[in-house]
Amino acid sequence: MSRKLYVGNLPYETGEADLQDLFARSGSVESVKVMRDMATGRARGFAFVEMSTDEEAQKAITELNAYQLGGRSLTVNEARPKPEYSRSGGGGFGGGDSRRRRSEPRW
Repeated sequence: MSRKLYVGNLPYETGEADLQDLFARSGSVESVKVMRDMATGRARGFAFVEMSTDEEAQKAITELNAYQLGGRSLTVNEARPKPEYSRSGGGGFGGGDSRRRRSEPRW
């Protein structure tokens, strides 16, 4: 099992320090990252917490999944790797990059 946990359904005002304190009850926390909107800086409602050992991560999942925080029921589970998207294909006609200029005139 991975030591990195996904924490979802967070109240938007929850910060890294709040999660650090909450997850420290289950063991040693290595890192906490609340995901934020790049344009506004506002929290997006989920975070990643990395625990020191697999056993501590499992304990955190058991104790904190469905935990009530700020009137919301947290979702805590093992983080999955970010999917890799291919850069080829895509929308538009012909499946290519629709932003690319065509070499032939349009008339």
